[in-house]
Amino acid sequence: MTHHPTRRTVVLTPAAAAAALLTPATRATAAPAQDDDLQPYASYWFPDSLPSGTPGEGVVWRSLLGWTPEGDPDLAFNRSTTPLAERFTPVPVNASARADRARIASLVSFHPTAGNPSQGAATADHYALTHWAYLDELVFWGGSSGEGIVLAPNAPVVDAAHRNGVPVLGNVFLPPAAYGGQLRWTRDLVQRDARGGFPVAEKLVQVATAYGFDGWFVNAETDGGDPELGAHMLAFVEELKRLGAPHGLRVTWYDAMTANGSVDWQNELNAANQDFFLASDTMFVNFDWNTAKLAASARLAQDLDRGRYELWAGVDVESEGLHTPVDWDAVLPAGADPVVSYGFYRPEWTLGHLPEGRTPGQFHAADDRFWTGESLDPARPGGSWRAPASAVADRSTVTDLPFACAFNTGHGLKWYEDGRVRSDAAWNQLGLQDRLPGRRWVVRTEGARPQVALDFADAWRGGSSLLVDGAPDAPVTVELHAVRLPLSTATVVRLAQRVVSGGPVRVELGVALREPDQAGDPQAYAFLPVGKAGAGGWSEAEVRLASLGGSGTVHGLAVRLTASGPVRWRLGALAVRDAEEQIAAPSGLRVDKSSGDGQFRLSWRPSPTAPRHYELHRVLPDGTRRFLTGTCARAAYVKGLAAEPGEKAVTFELRAVGELFTPSEPIAVTHPW
Repeated sequence: MTHHPTRRTVVLTPAAAAAALLTPATRATAAPAQDDDLQPYASYWFPDSLPSGTPGEGVVWRSLLGWTPEGDPDLAFNRSTTPLAERFTPVPVNASARADRARIASLVSFHPTAGNPSQGAATADHYALTHWAYLDELVFWGGSSGEGIVLAPNAPVVDAAHRNGVPVLGNVFLPPAAYGGQLRWTRDLVQRDARGGFPVAEKLVQVATAYGFDGWFVNAETDGGDPELGAHMLAFVEELKRLGAPHGLRVTWYDAMTANGSVDWQNELNAANQDFFLASDTMFVNFDWNTAKLAASARLAQDLDRGRYELWAGVDVESEGLHTPVDWDAVLPAGADPVVSYGFYRPEWTLGHLPEGRTPGQFHAADDRFWTGESLDPARPGGSWRAPASAVADRSTVTDLPFACAFNTGHGLKWYEDGRVRSDAAWNQLGLQDRLPGRRWVVRTEGARPQVALDFADAWRGGSSLLVDGAPDAPVTVELHAVRLPLSTATVVRLAQRVVSGGPVRVELGVALREPDQAGDPQAYAFLPVGKAGAGGWSEAEVRLASLGGSGTVHGLAVRLTASGPVRWRLGALAVRDAEEQIAAPSGLRVDKSSGDGQFRLSWRPSPTAPRHYELHRVLPDGTRRFLTGTCARAAYVKGLAAEPGEKAVTFELRAVGELFTPSEPIAVTHPW
């Protein structure tokens, strides 16, 4: 496996090197330090003692031992309220993808450690990860000696991941001395109190449970330790796992510190690090592995009565992305089960490698190639890059009614509701992301294959829609969600669609009532007419499934398009229900804080019907509503508001929104300018 000469430096540089130097230029992206800055940010700490000197602009040094939920002013904004959904594995769409074998972890830096907004921001330029179907664990990567070395994930990432059944881990990063690491922080982490307990471990569990995420990635890379420190670290990890177990928390250990307390990357599981593996749920193996080391690691894991797929073989894609040279046969030998699982380091390359002025569409095109492969069709994998879709079976959480998808990726250039623009501002908020099709895109046709993509030029709801663009000379079936939904005589599917140009198009809904017999076999759909559509605006149509027998289970959803000549067709939403949705309104909306420059913090009491999320609008003097933000939390922050001419007070409206995007009745509050 080819690497840069100083692999360990590459590992640290993205998250730590610049911040550790603490020069003004490196802090330019951090939040401005203002007394009246009401913006909530993702949380980060040092375990106990703080650095000497003065923090950089926008950086706040905090001690984790001094943190309490009651004293955290941003807790309401950082708390995830979306439970971790259960997943199932449908029959793989290609014969090379293995079910219940290798898994994939991802270490992602969504933003520098400091200044990371708690609830999204007014830009669409964001790593809006959508390929959750192939992930088993996400690490919220970050931390640095100049900002803080314990990093908690912000709520939008956790909400989106949980909706798709993916646990999210915070990061404990003890950097090397070359990047400002201090051995005293390692000793702070593993300190014991008078009763022999580990107070920092207790705080880590308290943070994870209060914030609603799933555990910690422990990365100890500050050298200079001894066997005594190594023993303390092992006992700390064991206690962290023990304390977190009743809460369903997990621990992943990074292959750096060894049992003797020194930092010595092993690039395999062996006697030097096996005790840390046994103390953890999984271990991330450093990047310089090879075929022999991974095979030996798999054997040792099994000899220790642990699963070999509890080892993540690290794959560094930060610099070269899907062009990274990887000895895939060492992990994924042809025609055999994978040797171990694997983990991507910094797959947000799919965004970062694009030039200035990049668009959301360009990002998703690159991201689809990374996760699906060069063919852009997981049913037809191939190419030198072993995309996850070619090796790992996708998973789905779509098992209950009602279910809806508006193909919203969690960012956009505008905000749409029922096909109308409710805000012209760009935005990102991953907590608003839909459960998107996991197999993007399986297209079956005897003729020319059209392009299929998530597109941002128009939407039914949110910021994006599904666009099919081509000149089909035969019927085209675009497979959507793998599901396990109950079917009854009352089941109805509603679609919002639009023919942008060309047409007319005959649209049919595909419903699969069983899974294929074996991996790689095509799904068998029954097709029900939706109608014929010509170029124009958005329209809605309902399809009743009673003709399919009135009982059983729906296993797949698709659309089939028949057109003559070029056509551009959008699917804006797909919703399945067996009853109308009733959403109760929240209550107690209030402005908690405001500033003279148009910042507001608001909070409310939750809806009793457990909605999908909440949406906050501003009511303008002419009675129109302007979308401001959405969140799964019970608090929201907005900024940049200004009074309209003659407006003496600002009026906010809040609605709870259900799984079918049904809004509750609004509640309102008015606040003087």
